[in-house]
Amino acid sequence: MNTKKVLELINNGELDRNFIDIYVDAEQLGYQKDRYQNAILKFVEQYGDADIQIFSAPGRSEIGGNHTDHQHGKVLACAINKDAIGVVKKTKAEEVRIVSDGADEIVVDLTDLGIQEEEKGTTLALIKGVLAGFQERGYKIGGFSAYITSDVLIGSGVSSSAAFETLIGTILSGLYNKMQVSAVEIAIIGQFAENKYFGKPCGLMDQMACSIGSLAYIDFRDPEKPYVEKVDFDLEKYGYSLCITDTKGSHADLTDEYAAVPAEMKRVASYFCKDVLVDVSLDEFLSNIADMRKVLSDRCILRAVHFLMENKRVEKEVSAIKYGAINTFLECIRDSGNSSYKFLQNVYSAKNVYQQNVSVALAFSETILEDNGACRVHGGGFAGTIQAFVKNERVKKYQQEMNQIFGDESCSVLKIRKYGGIQVV
Repeated sequence: MNTKKVLELINNGELDRNFIDIYVDAEQLGYQKDRYQNAILKFVEQYGDADIQIFSAPGRSEIGGNHTDHQHGKVLACAINKDAIGVVKKTKAEEVRIVSDGADEIVVDLTDLGIQEEEKGTTLALIKGVLAGFQERGYKIGGFSAYITSDVLIGSGVSSSAAFETLIGTILSGLYNKMQVSAVEIAIIGQFAENKYFGKPCGLMDQMACSIGSLAYIDFRDPEKPYVEKVDFDLEKYGYSLCITDTKGSHADLTDEYAAVPAEMKRVASYFCKDVLVDVSLDEFLSNIADMRKVLSDRCILRAVHFLMENKRVEKEVSAIKYGAINTFLECIRDSGNSSYKFLQNVYSAKNVYQQNVSVALAFSETILEDNGACRVHGGGFAGTIQAFVKNERVKKYQQEMNQIFGDESCSVLKIRKYGGIQVV
């Protein structure tokens, strides 16, 4: 559809129902219409009038299973109504051209998708990785030009990189594979791009939640064929809202902190001659702690304790949601947060114990909420965000207090989005 026609549809309100369906919040309608129009105009400015398609991929919120995915454990995560969108035209050129939120144009040569060490840690590496992943799995790739914009903020704990990877995968699925590449496949390819090309040893939870949509229970025991179950969860029904607070802590120089978590868990697994902790039973683990301490650090052992208990806790969370046991669910949220703090130890960086933004956010959240909700560290940890489930009557006060501590617009009230990566137009 031509850019002028799409702009006309937005202006005339013909896409209003679509936007409300995707973003779950009628109050966002004006914002989303302006956002899409601006993205189209930016595309035209860069690439001219053309027949376009528009794709979207959401951010995610991890609800249960903090640092369990890389040990082939279980997670509970949801897509949120913050997303990356791409205005795209298909081209015949052997290249991909992308401009994103005012950054310089990135050009990828489709005939040269090899891994380059100097490109690791860059957006270029992510794009090349997704393209290469599609190619390796036998899917079609081809040229396109795109303008991409995202309100999934970098470092906000809602996984901007996974949303971006999912968006690129969804674009390729739509342009060249008749939208037939499954959400699971797109997620696996996104992880491949992040691990191999970007150089970050992440698990699969972020990509899977972004790609699948809704609330997803995922068992990664077989990471090539994970068990995925969508779970119906209407927070409004129980009178709660999902709040994410960006504590404004820096993620700079934290790659080795993140990498140490799976590495240390795997050292414990290796003690039992296993590759990952999911293959170690709790009874087996507990009966060998004294001997383990002779050859492994206490932190390794404590992080394994977290995994073994957190993995079981995910099952309890899913059951609580299915049976409407909201108090049990909130108890699990608190227990998960406590375990991450005490055992996993990913609430602040050991490199700088004097800066503890996340710790401060958790402390004041508990004070503000009292019995009106539950909070926990969110995502990878060490810096960034916390998550809180807050009674609706306490949301305004909570948001105001957190914004006062961490700055305007630090605290976002989010909705669970039912769609993963999709074509909007």
